[in-house]
Amino acid sequence: MKKYARVFNYLSRYKAEAFLYIVFILLSIVFSLVSLGMLAPFLEMIFNGKKIGSGMLDGTNNSVVNYIRQFLLDSISKRGAVPTLGIICVLIIVSIFFKNLFLYLAYFILNPLKNKIVNQLRTELYEKVLHLPIGFFTEKRKGDIISRITNDVSEVEGSVVGTLEGWVRDPLTILFTLATLLLISVKLTLFVLLCIPVVAIVLGRISRSLKKSSADVANLNSESLSVLDETLSGLRVIKAFNSEPLLRNRFFSINHSLVRAKNKIGYRRDLASPVSELMGVMIFTAILYFGGRLVLSDSVGLTGSLFIAYLGIFYQLINPTKTLSTSFSNMARGTAAIERIEEILRTKSAIDDNPSGKKLDSFAHKIELRNVAFAYDGVPILKNINVTIEKGKTVALVGSSGAGKSTLADLIPRFHDVSGGELLIDGVNIKEYSLKSVRDHISIVTQEPILFNDTIDANIRLGKQEAAQEEIEEAAKVANAFNFITKKEAGFKTNIGDRGTKLSGGERQRLTIARAIVKNPPILILDEATSSLDTESERLVQDAINNMMQNRTSIVIAHRLSTIRHADEILVLQKGEIVERGTHEELIQKQGYYYRLVQMQEVK
Repeated sequence: MKKYARVFNYLSRYKAEAFLYIVFILLSIVFSLVSLGMLAPFLEMIFNGKKIGSGMLDGTNNSVVNYIRQFLLDSISKRGAVPTLGIICVLIIVSIFFKNLFLYLAYFILNPLKNKIVNQLRTELYEKVLHLPIGFFTEKRKGDIISRITNDVSEVEGSVVGTLEGWVRDPLTILFTLATLLLISVKLTLFVLLCIPVVAIVLGRISRSLKKSSADVANLNSESLSVLDETLSGLRVIKAFNSEPLLRNRFFSINHSLVRAKNKIGYRRDLASPVSELMGVMIFTAILYFGGRLVLSDSVGLTGSLFIAYLGIFYQLINPTKTLSTSFSNMARGTAAIERIEEILRTKSAIDDNPSGKKLDSFAHKIELRNVAFAYDGVPILKNINVTIEKGKTVALVGSSGAGKSTLADLIPRFHDVSGGELLIDGVNIKEYSLKSVRDHISIVTQEPILFNDTIDANIRLGKQEAAQEEIEEAAKVANAFNFITKKEAGFKTNIGDRGTKLSGGERQRLTIARAIVKNPPILILDEATSSLDTESERLVQDAINNMMQNRTSIVIAHRLSTIRHADEILVLQKGEIVERGTHEELIQKQGYYYRLVQMQEVK
């Protein structure tokens, strides 16, 4: 049951609701047994005329039974047999009414409780995804993560949380029913108890076989989502290269395997219910024979009417037993989903948020990297980096792909933490600051514009929700975006579509610059912000970037070296190390690696 510890932990937060549910279920069971228990005196009167025999309940001296017997005897003597028969019928109806009333109240409590548990699980999972380090997502496929948040949570909802009532209702029903059967006939009930372990062993073997198949289904679901995500993201390329058959075959192959795996689960899961029912009927038949012998031999004082009532009450065991077996099968199926969810929830973040750390109120002097090294999964990415970035200065990072430029820039907003050395802001180790206060002072403009399916206004104010409309418009003007925004039919309220697909590449990039300007940070990180634009868009975006960089500390990653000629310092990285540094003119004079890069771009 350790696998379900998280579900039980959520459940423990709602102890009052859980207690009420148990109380209502108990009352429902009690009234159900009372209604069935009234069959014995009813049948006794029918079979024996107007008499209520002393052997009505196996000759037991139980005080409750004696009270019922005495009540019925008094009723017959005062009112007659027929009115007493009517009283019994009324009592049965009243008992059934209260049974269903309390059952409804139990579900009225439980259904919102189940929804809260699933909602908390989904919320906790999403919250965890938000706080995991960037490096985690380079190792995991996006489709796999989406599958865990959607399919696996839905699987847990249906197979584990959905069977919560079975965890309480069915065991209690079985327990109270067996207690009532023991009250009627100890010998017959002991015979029943000997048969139950056989059913449990058979159903247990079926349940255990579901876990591996469920894990296969979860993995195939994530693969199909990954292919779907890649298809939607790369549809233009797929069509251009006539690759539809390749993607179609890949998706169909995964789908075919998924159908087979689901069928396999379905066959085994659906086997549990008929097997349990068949075995229940076999036990029921055995009781008919064994109990019939007891009645005929009259060895234990078990009357025919009491035996029929016993059978009616025993029949109440079949459905809970069958439902409980299905619940265990479903729980076995949900185990794989829980394990996949737990894998994310238990992933330790490499970044210590340190919410109680120092607050970076303002950036006053400089950023320093002292002997900084960084490795990911044991692979060195950066080595012996020593850089000082004075406030208001611009430092450019250049080098070939994979040289470590983006990784170096990612250290400043703490997307990664250094593996060795120190990163300091105003002389204080960045780890001593709270993460939020550090990122409050930084804006980032990436190579690929990251926008959301919302209005232009909402995208610009992403980093400063309380920004006034005048600030939004001023930022758009500085980013050279105001003109094209005002030409839109809805202006700033225009929805830009998924990832900003309703805008051109240059328009999208200028919106990300406006977003960075509204936040008004002292530190800017520009990651090849113009590399994917046409000449006209590049000029507009570069002008916007130049406007934004005024009086700010900037770290610029650039492939187009013409955009960084005026940087205060240029760092040339190769294989994770700084091989050259200086201004544009100084590096040209050295005629080293940077000089060769400039020459190659000028030749182009």
